[in-house]
Amino acid sequence: MAIDIRAMDLNLLKALDALLDERSVTRAAQRLSLTQPAVSGMLTRLRESFDDPLFVRTQRGITPTLRAQELAAPVKELLGGIESLLQPQAFDPATAQMTVQLASTDYALQAVVVPFLAMLRRRAPGVRVAVVPAQHLPVYERLERGDIDLALISPENTAPDLYARHLFDERYVCVMRAGHPDSKGGALSLDRFCALDHALISYTGGGFCGVTDEVLARLGRSRRVVLSITSFLVLPEILRNSDLIAVVPQRVVADARGLVVLEPPVAIPGFVKTAAWHERTHRSPGHRWVRSVLFDTCGCKEAGSPLHLPKLEKNY
Repeated sequence: MAIDIRAMDLNLLKALDALLDERSVTRAAQRLSLTQPAVSGMLTRLRESFDDPLFVRTQRGITPTLRAQELAAPVKELLGGIESLLQPQAFDPATAQMTVQLASTDYALQAVVVPFLAMLRRRAPGVRVAVVPAQHLPVYERLERGDIDLALISPENTAPDLYARHLFDERYVCVMRAGHPDSKGGALSLDRFCALDHALISYTGGGFCGVTDEVLARLGRSRRVVLSITSFLVLPEILRNSDLIAVVPQRVVADARGLVVLEPPVAIPGFVKTAAWHERTHRSPGHRWVRSVLFDTCGCKEAGSPLHLPKLEKNY
C-alpha cells in the first residue's frame, strides 16, 4: 500500500529523519530532545505506517532497511521545505527586488516622498515605488485589497484597524521670494501681512479660504488671497516670480532656493502626518524594512509612541 508521507505526523517524520542520520535510538532521542522510550514508540508507529521494519539492530546500533533508505531523501526534502515555510524570508536590501505601492497627498509627496526616495535608492536600488494620490482615496479598502501597501495620511483618516506610526508634527511658515520688498525686516506685522497679496493651496480646487483665514477671522481680520492652486509643486516657482506670499507647511520649503521663510504674525495650528499600513504587510520583512527607511527619513519618534491629537491637513 502506498503511503503519502506528506499526510503523516510531522513529529514522526522528524523522528525518522533523525534515526536515519544518527543510526541510534539514543542519539536520535538526544537530537530531538525526547526520551529514548518516546523515540522507540515513534519508531513503532513508523513501522506500522510503512509496514516495514525500517531499522534492524546490529552491533553498532541500527541499520536502515532498503525501504528506509528509499525514504531518506524525500523525507529530508519535505522537512526542509516545511522549515523554509516556517522561517521568515531573509531580506537583503542590496539585492531585493520588490514593488511598494505608496499613497501620498501632494504635500507628503514633496515633504516626505522626495527625501524618502533619495534614501531608499541609495540603500535598495532594486526596490520600486509606485506613488498614487491619497486624496479622496478609500484608504482602508485599498490597503486591505493590496492595491496600496503604505499610506501617508492624517490621523483622522486612519481607520482603527490599521497599523499607524506618528511621523512628525508640521507647522506653518510664511514664505516669499528673496528680494521681496518685505523680506528684509525679518518679520511681518499683522497689518502688512493682511495687506499683501497671498497664494493659497486648495486641495479641492478653487477655494480662497483656509486655516490661516479662520485664525484671522477670529481676530476680526482678513487677508487678500488672489491665487488658489491645488499643488505645492508649482508654488515655489510662482513665488520666485512674483510678489505674492504664501503660508505653507515648513517642510515643503525647507530646501527651496530663492525663497525667504518668516514666522507668520499669528499662530496657525499645524497638523500631524502619519504612516498607515494593513495587517497584510505588517510582518513582511521587506515591507518592515521599507517602513524603517521611511521612519528614518522623517526622524520618527520611538516605536510605539502614541498618535497626537488629529488636526486636518487643510487649505492654507
